[in-house]
Amino acid sequence: MDLATIGGLGIGIFVLILGIVIAGGVTGLFGFISIASVFITLGGSFAAIMISNTMARTFGLMKVAMNAVRIHPLEAGRIIAMIVTFSEKARREGLLALEDDLDELEDEFLRKGIQLVVDGTDPEIIRNIMETELNNMQSRHQQSIKIFEDWGLFAPAFGMIGTLIGLILMLSNIEDKSAIGPGMSTALITTLYGAVVANLVFIPIANKLSYVNDQEILAREIMIEGTLSIQSGDNPRIVKEKLISFLPPDIRMQVEEETGERE
Repeated sequence: MDLATIGGLGIGIFVLILGIVIAGGVTGLFGFISIASVFITLGGSFAAIMISNTMARTFGLMKVAMNAVRIHPLEAGRIIAMIVTFSEKARREGLLALEDDLDELEDEFLRKGIQLVVDGTDPEIIRNIMETELNNMQSRHQQSIKIFEDWGLFAPAFGMIGTLIGLILMLSNIEDKSAIGPGMSTALITTLYGAVVANLVFIPIANKLSYVNDQEILAREIMIEGTLSIQSGDNPRIVKEKLISFLPPDIRMQVEEETGERE
């Protein structure tokens, strides 16, 4: 599990509760509990998400959201070391010898690229095929990210709708002046709920999914360049240097050490 996601959510909830307790005491917490506001804010925004998307995408949200709490290591060292190993074998035994190792490749994207190399496919065609698959993957990820971005917009809007509902009900009973204060408080809770779930849950999840998407794209770009380098018969050391150049400077040294140990 990704501790940053879980820890951030936990800290966010904790500081909100702590702030309420400091401001109004423990008993003040009960004034922030409203089942009706939960239905209006979460139920209404979820209905808007259903309207905006297909049924399959809507009910696949939980699976998508889990990608924000899973650990997604780049594993650049492992990927680069694997490609360098293939490069060494291809130079030593020929490209056809790589077919024996295809079953050991867990990543389907890289396995497809190496299979195209073994089949003698033109380099430009290989690049087009792999980049098309990469673009399609990115498009699918962006669709999922947009759902949570939209939810982050819908939730505050339905919080405001709940506030308007509460104000209407309060004004309809305005003769009872003692009910105005509690009524106003209840009306504002839905706005609070909408702001909290949008800024503590939905928008941060969209941001984390964007980060995961960027990491996966980087890994796929390394695989594409590595596959084409294998086909062109580049020196394994050149292949390694070429692939490491994709990485941020702060992790290049670590990857060089990891690949050096494997070599």
